[in-house]
Amino acid sequence: MIALVDCNNFYASCEKLFQPQLKGRPVVVLSNNDGCVIARSDEAKLLGIEMGAPVFLMEEMLEANNVAIFSSNYTLYGSLSDRVMRALGKFTPEIEIYSIDEAFLMLDNSDVDYFDFGIQIREYIRKNVGIPVSVGIAPSKTLAKMANRFAKKTKKGIGCHVVNTPESIDEILRATEVHEIWGIGKRYTALLLKNGLKTAYDVSKASENWILRELTVVGHRMWKELNGIPAFEMEYIIPNKKNICVSRSFGQLLSNQKDVGEALSNYVAIAARKLRSQRSCAKELAVFLQTNNFRSNDPQYFRSINMELPVATNNTTQLLKAAGNALSRIWRDGYKFKKVGVTLLDLKPDDQVQYSLFDNPHFEKDNRVMKTMDEINRIFGGKDVLKIASQGYGSKWKLRQLKLSPCYTTRISDILTIKI
Repeated sequence: MIALVDCNNFYASCEKLFQPQLKGRPVVVLSNNDGCVIARSDEAKLLGIEMGAPVFLMEEMLEANNVAIFSSNYTLYGSLSDRVMRALGKFTPEIEIYSIDEAFLMLDNSDVDYFDFGIQIREYIRKNVGIPVSVGIAPSKTLAKMANRFAKKTKKGIGCHVVNTPESIDEILRATEVHEIWGIGKRYTALLLKNGLKTAYDVSKASENWILRELTVVGHRMWKELNGIPAFEMEYIIPNKKNICVSRSFGQLLSNQKDVGEALSNYVAIAARKLRSQRSCAKELAVFLQTNNFRSNDPQYFRSINMELPVATNNTTQLLKAAGNALSRIWRDGYKFKKVGVTLLDLKPDDQVQYSLFDNPHFEKDNRVMKTMDEINRIFGGKDVLKIASQGYGSKWKLRQLKLSPCYTTRISDILTIKI
């Protein structure tokens, strides 16, 4: 059996955890630059606030309903996600971390009460981390996803649903519309509806040969999962990324190359750190630069450039030099820029990099410097406690986060104080 543990309204729950006065109050979390709603508490959902809704269009409604508004605090969310995943490790070592707020658990098929097991997981995480979760348990990943959604929709007070009989499988299949099936895109949804298949139950009863012919191998795996036959293996080791992209919209429009370059330096440093964390090196780098295409009265500009590196590297200083050269090539004066980004391409394991006689003879020393920087930043709880000078201080390009909550779990100065 497989369990899917999903944190409820995760970002909003993280914000409410350290502010008990928010209990019962609507909470929304905003996207980068405080633009759109990306997370809502149950109370906010009852007000009809939609995901992706621009906040500037709802300011009067939010104020009238006393909605608590927060800028996204990914440092806090990442820290609490780590705590949730470590707590799940108390129940089984076989865990696949699917996203920041979801994990699949492979359960022993011995004679256990799965419902009680799910309740134990919920209570342990609530008591030891403070984040509410829902648990769905079923024979396959797809059914576990459906069971989890079923638990949220119909058993909010309980938060756990087990699917382990033909009757219980049919129940959730009938309650799941085609577009809600895990992994089904718009094209397959249209095809299934065109052929009269409206629910997951209809799809599960379709001919296997028809599924293979119309939906190919991927659709066939989904069909098997709907019928309780595991077809998607657990991924206990997170696969390395094939490319790494880091980009952000600026907190304000920028027309100075120095300011844009400073932002780019920070994004390169983030990408390089991710590269080192998966023990990879990049042989190619791409930089793009763009204006705000929603400002129709402003002149528009978009350019990108790819640059091949002499030797694959994950050294921040070498990547910064290449990115700086790339930006200089595509820079144009006279524009107000909204966004810049970097993508690291042609990734390969760091122990498979080919050097030549003419390469930097100090690369081993340089790599030790990078490892030391990463370790210092890790120990002192910040990503940029120690950084490259060209990263600057970001007063102009940083994201607009006017309603950012403290980093309660990672910053000494933000640790919660309690008066007794």
